[in-house]
Amino acid sequence: MPDTPRIPAQIALPTHVAGSGRLDRLVDTARGYADHAIAENTRRAYTRDWAAFARWCRLKGADPLPPSPELVGLYVTDLAAPSGTARALSVASIERRLAGLSWGYAQRGMRLDRRDRHIASVLAGIRRRHARPPAQKEAIGPDDLRAMLATLGHDLRGLRDRAMLLVGFAGALRRSELVGLDRAKDDTIDGSGWVEILEAGALVTLRGKTGWREIEIARGSSAATCPVQALERWMDFAKIDVGPLFTAVSRDGCRALDRRLNDRHVARLVQRTALAAGLRPELPEGERRALFAGHSLRAGLATSAEIDERHVQKQLGHASADMTRRYQRSRDRFRFNLTKAAGL
Repeated sequence: MPDTPRIPAQIALPTHVAGSGRLDRLVDTARGYADHAIAENTRRAYTRDWAAFARWCRLKGADPLPPSPELVGLYVTDLAAPSGTARALSVASIERRLAGLSWGYAQRGMRLDRRDRHIASVLAGIRRRHARPPAQKEAIGPDDLRAMLATLGHDLRGLRDRAMLLVGFAGALRRSELVGLDRAKDDTIDGSGWVEILEAGALVTLRGKTGWREIEIARGSSAATCPVQALERWMDFAKIDVGPLFTAVSRDGCRALDRRLNDRHVARLVQRTALAAGLRPELPEGERRALFAGHSLRAGLATSAEIDERHVQKQLGHASADMTRRYQRSRDRFRFNLTKAAGL
């Protein structure tokens, strides 16, 4: 089966146009832009989705090309109700697989019609029969975070991880946003934003799906838990003057490397420190580990920040208050009593 090509490979001159130095340079520039059309994590996920579908087709004696709604409908059915010992996928995972297939076909100049009845009707039935509330990660509160910070060392690696936890929490940053930060504007091509240190705090500028947004991370009331001081210490001792903000550290823990951390480091950091801090000790270790991830930091701020909901929504970068409320794990759902307000 053909491998999924990267987007830039599809950018080329029309066949009837003769190449030239200037046009060839424009093609290279266009490929560079196209390469950043979607996040690298999304590209990897979509590539895995296509590979899984191609493997399934091979086992069934079918060909994934050209797109066939009938074949995709059967594939979706097999994902929801597999035979043998294979694990059934959730509705969200199946929908993600479909998005990956649509992307894979688009890279080959083809179109998968997801509204075709062979796909849409099957997916609608799967939603009605198998849909369940999404599994949410545990929110990390301020006390939890303090306990997690206490498990970190005071070497360069500990300074970095302490800054990542505090900045990720106070900024309510997604893990990809956190590791995508640069020290300053335009430091790298692959950065997703940068940080400015001001007297009152840190101003984070991020590039999102809908454009640029700014996040204010104010200084804390305690030096031990101030995200800005933690960030300043990391940058000072690691000598981060330009380039990626959070980088790998040498094996001996004495110097920062040039290599940017990937987003999986954030998830592993949250899980490792949550376990070391003894959070949710009543559960087996496997269940405890599964409870915590990078989203635990975002949910922690949304849950624990006792402030007007509009400010929490802005910090999380949500378009609607409903989405923000999904992150508020343990706040009083009945603090606004509309029954009494209506006079009953």
